[in-house]
Amino acid sequence: MDNHTLLNISPLDGRYRGKIDGLAKYFSEAALMRYRVIVEIEWFIFLCNRLKLAETRKLNGTELKELRSIYETFDVVNAIRVKEIESGTNHDVKAIEYFIKENLKGTSVEPYFEFIHFACTSEDITNLSYALMLKQVSENEYFPVMAGIVQKLHELAKKYKAVPMLSHTHGQPASPTTLGKELINYVARLERQLVLLSNVSITGKINGAVGNFNAHHAAYPKTDWIKASVDFVNALGFECNMYTTQIEPHDYLAEAFDGIRRVNTILIDLNRDIWNYISLGYFKQDTVKGEVGSSTMPHKVNPIDFENSEGNLGVANALLSHLSEKLPISRMQRDLTDSTVLRNIGSAISYSVLAYKSTIKGLSKLELNKKVIQEDLEKRWELLAEPIQTLMRKHKIPKAYEKLKDLTRGKETTKEDVHAFIQKLNLPKPEKARLMKMTPDSYTGLAQKLVESYKLKI
Repeated sequence: MDNHTLLNISPLDGRYRGKIDGLAKYFSEAALMRYRVIVEIEWFIFLCNRLKLAETRKLNGTELKELRSIYETFDVVNAIRVKEIESGTNHDVKAIEYFIKENLKGTSVEPYFEFIHFACTSEDITNLSYALMLKQVSENEYFPVMAGIVQKLHELAKKYKAVPMLSHTHGQPASPTTLGKELINYVARLERQLVLLSNVSITGKINGAVGNFNAHHAAYPKTDWIKASVDFVNALGFECNMYTTQIEPHDYLAEAFDGIRRVNTILIDLNRDIWNYISLGYFKQDTVKGEVGSSTMPHKVNPIDFENSEGNLGVANALLSHLSEKLPISRMQRDLTDSTVLRNIGSAISYSVLAYKSTIKGLSKLELNKKVIQEDLEKRWELLAEPIQTLMRKHKIPKAYEKLKDLTRGKETTKEDVHAFIQKLNLPKPEKARLMKMTPDSYTGLAQKLVESYKLKI
């Protein structure tokens, strides 16, 4: 029982673990250890095989395979061993160095042990480890789940592109739209932010204790360490940041987290709108046998997926906001405040992904209640005050707005009221005939065309 998930403090590792279990391979303590092992070993290989430092030798294929197998087979047993070493070193990165050497003891690379973690400060290893973490979780988890939301919204927008719907501005009835048009708005907003987010350049550094290659240059003054660092960081898939203190300044992380926060804010907006449409009866929700909506009201089918998503997005944004505000700030050449904060990247992104999955689940349960949405619109003949007064303005009929205000504002306006008003207007016959044919559900402008013309980018 001591290890039961019911005893976990964080709901991510307790209540919600089953929904985000796959994220542990990126964000867990063991995952960070593995990323650090990757960087340490690849740096060692780089020194031997690419830079070919005089006191090293080129590693053969068997040795390369043996070295890389340490991180390729890294598991929880290895992670436990690293923690045991750390209990003595009281330093997490030094424990990684000792762990690698322990695994290579007695092999043909043992004579070159001192080139493991050569000229490195801990942050050289750590910043590249977090870069690998963010790159892989983005490619394998974040963008795929966001693509799922965008594609689902696009599918619904196309499906409902011609379904007229009453708009609400300031909570009051407004010019009609279509349900599909309102959904495609979110598709466009999300895609724009996702494109910006995907273009954030992940940067990394491997330039020593204060960013000047001091130890590197002292040991091998003839080696082009600036080019070497560029080549190594680029080989990992990142842009090399040459101008740093001891730490990579985390500016790209702030860019990324601000981008995720904007995506999350758009989804909060979506969740609230769908919640309101459900409240108005525009949507029904599929029921699941055995589920309970209320502990006392048996009839209820609550919009819990959108509520859960909204709540978790709020938690995510609070964390992301702190991350993006704090991480770029470090006293002089470094302090340690970023270290503990970085460990919460997993929580921020996990709360986001958890929320995304709730939104997708909620969207998949929606069922249009066409009767309600039609009835709500059909009785709103006052909405035609806008096109009538606009055509009156076109034909220079004075006080068009004021006349329609007198007819409709604060009153129940019927079809008969509107038609009687139109008949009295001094308009060309074709214009008058067009207005007489207009109904609240036909007055949707180019809403359908806007949906049809949208080109999905994802």
